[in-house]
Amino acid sequence: MQLIDGIARLAGRALRGVRAGERQLAKNVLGAPETMRVHSESFRHEAPIPAVHTDSEGRNVSPALAWTPPPAGTKELVLLCEDPDIPKRTPFAHWVVYRISPDVTSFDAGIVIGDSPHGAIQGRSSVRKEGWLGPHPPQGHGTHHYHFQIFALDAPTGLGPGATRDQVVGAMRGKVLACGDLVGTYTR
Repeated sequence: MQLIDGIARLAGRALRGVRAGERQLAKNVLGAPETMRVHSESFRHEAPIPAVHTDSEGRNVSPALAWTPPPAGTKELVLLCEDPDIPKRTPFAHWVVYRISPDVTSFDAGIVIGDSPHGAIQGRSSVRKEGWLGPHPPQGHGTHHYHFQIFALDAPTGLGPGATRDQVVGAMRGKVLACGDLVGTYTR
């Protein structure tokens, strides 16, 4: 096991400079005005995400999140958690939740796979699994930033169950009224 961990750390260090980058985050791809605020009782903005919320060292419990009410005319909210520090072309999607009612302004911690929080749909992460997938960055790759982005849309996405990050971003094009972003960090 130590040999495997050592190899993983070496690979992480070798790829330290390879990252998708923040310009690939959904909020930047969509050019969304950042006029909403997102916060969490689980962690502060730009602070480490507690291990309980991680896939690598914790129990993979989704964090509690809250956001300011969306602007008038909002028909649907979308929540995306993305890691732009992953060594690939696009950010890694850790959580995809859509068809959230505009009346909803928070999610409790511990939403499990298969749950429909307030009638919303949990889509698929970058590993094609439904629901929250906590941080699990490559060992030795440095600090990763997890962007919890909320989007207010002026029209529904029209998506059914099982949508991916790319499908949701495509369905949001031309519909975003506002967004907000909370950033948590994690290092292995």
